Amino acid sequence: MIAIAGPNLPHELLAATGRASGPLPYDPDRATPRACQWLESKFAPWAGPVLETWAEGGYDGLDQVLFSRADDTSQRLYYYICELQRRGAAAGPEPLICDIAKIPRSASLLRTRETLARLCERLEVSSACLEAAIVAANRSRAARSASASGRVCLLAGTPPPDHRLHDAITSCGFAPQGRTLAQDWADLGAVVEEGTGDPLGAVARQLHEREGGPRSFLDPAAHLTRAIDEAAPAAIVLWRIEEDDAQIWYLPAERRVLAASCLPHLVLTRRDWLARDGAADEIIAFLEGVEE
Repeated sequence: MIAIAGPNLPHELLAATGRASGPLPYDPDRATPRACQWLESKFAPWAGPVLETWAEGGYDGLDQVLFSRADDTSQRLYYYICELQRRGAAAGPEPLICDIAKIPRSASLLRTRETLARLCERLEVSSACLEAAIVAANRSRAARSASASGRVCLLAGTPPPDHRLHDAITSCGFAPQGRTLAQDWADLGAVVEEGTGDPLGAVARQLHEREGGPRSFLDPAAHLTRAIDEAAPAAIVLWRIEEDDAQIWYLPAERRVLAASCLPHLVLTRRDWLARDGAADEIIAFLEGVEE
C-alpha cells in the first residue's frame, strides 16, 4: 500500500497502482518525545505525530509513503526519515518524493512530466492503467462537486488537523466549508483531460496548472476571493496557526478582500494548531452574533 504526506500529488497515478491508501493517518494530539529529539520547531505541527508514529512502527503495514516537494514540511520530513533509516534509527516503509514544478513556463511542465514518468516506472504504472484511473477520478470529481447546503461558514486559512473547528461551526447551525489537512492532501483538483493518447502528459498539465498550495503562483488574496465566490457564505472565519509564518505575509491583502465582501468575518491569527487556545469558543461566539 502507498500513503501520501503532502499536497499537490498525482492521485490518478497512485490510483493506477491499485495500492493507494490515501493520506497518512496520525493522531494530532499524541505525545511526540522521540520526534522532538529530531525535529526543529519550524516544522509544521503535523510532522511530530507522523514521525513519532513512524518511529514506533505504526506505518510498517505500508510499502511506500509519497511525500510532496510542494510543501516545505513534507519535503524536509522526507529527507529526515531517509537519514534516520540510513542510520538505523527508524525503519518503516520506503519514503518517496514527488517534485511538481509550478513556474508557468514550458520547461516546468516538461520537468513535471519527467518526474511523473520516473514515478510511473518506480511504481510500475502503465499508460492504460493511468488512463483508466483518470476516467475514474473524473467520475469521482463529478460526484463530489455538490456544494454545502444551508447557511455556509467558510473556514479559510490553515487547514486544521481534524474537524474540531468544523464542529464548532456546525454547532451554531452553519454548514462549514473548508478542508482539513488530510482533505487538502487528498483533494483531486481540477478535471484531468481524458483520451489524449498521453495520459502522463495530461496529469502533468493538471498538476502544473493547479492553483492553490504553498508553491502556487496564485495570489492568496485572489484564492480567498475565489473561495468566497464559490462558497457564497453567510460568514467567514480566517484561521492561521503560529507556524504558518509564510502565508501570514498576505494577511493585509486578505483583510482587504474580507472587507470588500461586506460579509461578517472573524480573523484568528498566530493560533494553536490543536485549538487549545479557545478558538472554538471564539468562533461560536462570533457565529451566534451573525444575523439571519
